[in-house]
Amino acid sequence: MAMPGGSGLLRVRFAEPLLAFSIICAAASPAAAADVSFEIPAGRLSDALIRLAEQAGITIAIGDPALAGLHSPAIRGRMSVRAALARLLAGSGYRYEFLGAGAVRILRDGAPAAPPSRPQRPRPAPPPVRPQAPTDAVLPDIIVTASKQGVALDRFAGTVHVVDLGAEESGRFGNRGSDAVLDRLPMLASTNLGPGRDKIYIRGVADSSFNGPSQSIVGQYLGDARLTFNAPDPDLNLYDIARVEVLEGPQGTLYGTGALGGILRIVPNPPDPARVSGSFSAGLISTRHGTPGGDAALMANLPLDPRRLALRAVGYASIDGGYIDDIGRGRRDVNRVRTYGGRLNLLWEPGNGWRIDAGGLAQYLSGRDGQYAMRHLPPLSRSTNLAQPFDNDYALGQITMRKSWGGMELVSATSLVRHSLESRFDATGFPGTAGPQLYVEDVGITLITNETRISQPDSRGAGWVAGWSLVHDIDRIRRTLGPPGTSRPISGVRNAVSEAALFGQYSFALGSRITATLGGRATLSRNVGMALDSERGSNEPDRTDFRPSPTAAISWRPLDGLIFYARVQQGFRAGGLAVANSESGTGYQRFDSDSLTSIEAGMRLGRAGAPFQFDAALSFARWADVQADLIDRSGLPFTTNLGNGRIYGVEANASWRVTPSLRLEAAAFINESALSHPDPAFALAQDRDLPNIPGAGARGAVHFRTALSHSVSMTLDTSLRYVGASHLGIGAPLDLVQGGFVEGQVGGRLDFGRFGIALDIDNVADSRGNLFSFGNPFSVSSGMQTTPLRPRTVRLGFDAAF
Repeated sequence: MAMPGGSGLLRVRFAEPLLAFSIICAAASPAAAADVSFEIPAGRLSDALIRLAEQAGITIAIGDPALAGLHSPAIRGRMSVRAALARLLAGSGYRYEFLGAGAVRILRDGAPAAPPSRPQRPRPAPPPVRPQAPTDAVLPDIIVTASKQGVALDRFAGTVHVVDLGAEESGRFGNRGSDAVLDRLPMLASTNLGPGRDKIYIRGVADSSFNGPSQSIVGQYLGDARLTFNAPDPDLNLYDIARVEVLEGPQGTLYGTGALGGILRIVPNPPDPARVSGSFSAGLISTRHGTPGGDAALMANLPLDPRRLALRAVGYASIDGGYIDDIGRGRRDVNRVRTYGGRLNLLWEPGNGWRIDAGGLAQYLSGRDGQYAMRHLPPLSRSTNLAQPFDNDYALGQITMRKSWGGMELVSATSLVRHSLESRFDATGFPGTAGPQLYVEDVGITLITNETRISQPDSRGAGWVAGWSLVHDIDRIRRTLGPPGTSRPISGVRNAVSEAALFGQYSFALGSRITATLGGRATLSRNVGMALDSERGSNEPDRTDFRPSPTAAISWRPLDGLIFYARVQQGFRAGGLAVANSESGTGYQRFDSDSLTSIEAGMRLGRAGAPFQFDAALSFARWADVQADLIDRSGLPFTTNLGNGRIYGVEANASWRVTPSLRLEAAAFINESALSHPDPAFALAQDRDLPNIPGAGARGAVHFRTALSHSVSMTLDTSLRYVGASHLGIGAPLDLVQGGFVEGQVGGRLDFGRFGIALDIDNVADSRGNLFSFGNPFSVSSGMQTTPLRPRTVRLGFDAAF
């Protein structure tokens, strides 16, 4: 499967005994005794074994998928392959066995050894390892960890994407937050109100352009901790992150409510109990037509008890220089954004298969003003009466406990989120007022979650997972409107949602090449709504809903490296209480739950590491009672149900390693969506396309990596992305066109081993395309608002590891 931005999810090489011996016959390299320079970070044992095999030029055969759940220490320095293997496997319950000069298999302690192989003639030791591109060696399987049951990718019936963020990628692009993912996966889309204010969409599932009390379309996770329930994307910086996994949805069976579009899962690098380590990255940023900026990040890994206890801390700060001028207030470059935050994780491995990870993160994001401009004014400018700042303060605490035994794994993850958002808009001209008017929206969110599950994968691609989930979310929205300094409260709401769910999924073999999957989730939810700051409002009666979320899939592998699959999935979002359209005169109204059922069929060609990989998928979704956060003609927000919709989609990804140094990538999608059966209030809309999802999009990229000397290598990257046209909303005055532009990026990095220097240029052609036709709800009806692409931006970066 093509994996834009990375080589795949958690890779594990599996082989049956006969396959292992066939690999020996084509042994890769006699590297067993020669010293090799290893650079293997701490993480999952299966990942570490893959890196070891690639760096040593050997083949490793694994027959037990439980290795995907074990932790391994970091390995750095020159040593023999045997010494490196011994360090990785120490205390794991596994051992290694050489089957030939260049082939190894991993066995459980106590498993029988292979019959002795024919002695081989000694060969000269290989030359010293030089920095080079990955080889074309084929890796039999990839384990899709986000499936929660360790399904191998060559048997996984669904669409998966991964952005692989190694140390150098994280240093170069970590300050971009979610944009680092969105820029590489064209089938992902988002609004563009500003950092920390946007909604992310996957596979054409988009409800509206505005933020409100409706639940998020995409479920977001940090490891196993849930990040959001009904909030915009927190836009966490991606420093010291291993990878980002995206599962296209809906994913209601495994992830519950709020996963209609799919799942975006951030996987951080874990603490390493084996050694003290650290890293540093910094960059200077220059934006054409704007003010300069910069970023810096520091990571420190501290073992507190060798092989048992370690602490890992990450701190970062960045400034994105402004580039929008406000003519009305005589201010230049008003849309500067400042971000600072950090993560702290403590890992304890007491033994007997237990692994406990506890920690938290905090990020504080402050935008000095909105990032929109006006079409009738000079480029990159607008005219307002008041500043429109924004704050997004996010904090998460979590603890995750794991226990591995007998091929099974128990995971229990508990998290607490406190999320505060404040938005200010210039509401001058609001009906019935005179002089400058300021609208302030203050959102406070408390989210408590627990998921406990047990799973057992199967080496043939089958397996099962079962567990429970508990969610409690409190969302409070307060609003004020009036002259600055004397604003008065207007209608606000408080929603409290409690959910309890049982879920399970079972995959079983129907034959040697066919696997079926059945699963379901039963969710019981209770919602309590309360009106705030209004005499007209009254408390909403408690609402209780019971919802099933079934799934079924089948996959067929006619040949090794080729799979066809079909899948049916379902998901839903809970309803709640919201402010009503101000023209209705009712003050408050109930919005109902919505549900989405999707049918998907696809294929995948090429195994991990193969020179050519290709995957494609067709999908159809029926969306009932679509929830949407909207604004009325006066500019005030409200939430309602739009009616029923449908979505057709086609997408494809390809990756071709032309030479060991050169790799080409391409991805594209076509989407057709509409509000097929609208509610009466939207029946007269001429264009009923669902908002923010273009009819087509594409991305092409070229990656080149080569060694310049024994200790220096060079990486060059370039990409071109097309974003098709879409609409801001359904019906007047929101049927505004946006998108329809091409954007290019180019960059490179010199790697000197322990440090690197990078130069990256975004929006190379300095395109003025319109990302988003919205910036202020009180003047959007004029149709003049536009959110321009960030002008050409150059970043000169430095990173170091120690």
